[in-house]
Amino acid sequence: MEEIKNDKNNHKHGAEKEEISAAVKEEKIVSLKESEYLALLQEAKKSVEMQDRMLRNQADLENIRKRLEREKQDFIKFANEGLVLDLLNVLDDLERTVNLAESTKQDFEAFLKGVEMILAHLYEMLKEHGVKPLEAEGKIFDPNFHEALMQVEDKDLPEHTIVEVLQKGYLINERVLRTAKVKVSKKTT
Repeated sequence: MEEIKNDKNNHKHGAEKEEISAAVKEEKIVSLKESEYLALLQEAKKSVEMQDRMLRNQADLENIRKRLEREKQDFIKFANEGLVLDLLNVLDDLERTVNLAESTKQDFEAFLKGVEMILAHLYEMLKEHGVKPLEAEGKIFDPNFHEALMQVEDKDLPEHTIVEVLQKGYLINERVLRTAKVKVSKKTT
């Protein structure tokens, strides 16, 4: 008996599905009030406008992304342009000094004075670009600013005191550009 009921239920559900399919396939005429019809037309028009606006905004966003990427690449290419121009001035000064020394071949004092002036000019240029040397000699070793290359025994100095700077370190805008290479004291054993 249950089998018969289940079979009837399955047949009933199958018939409903067929009716729904047939209704979907045939187009029905629906009557609306004119105001409802006009409201639907207005909503359809708004939908088309919104879709168009969305597509234009997406295109604008993509163009902005591409432009920003180009500008970023240009910035990276030319970011050091000012620094390089300043370095070219130092290079010109060095070339003039070397040419003068080669042509006179006598005045070592003048050559030395020229090199010292160029060095001062270079330090000033670096300072203008936010670069300054790290003060290290006599200070306590700090691995954030210093790199210990050697240790020497010294009973007169506290342990980990920088005895000698082997290569200067530099900061750029208060951030370490290059650590100072140093010789550090250690207690005698």
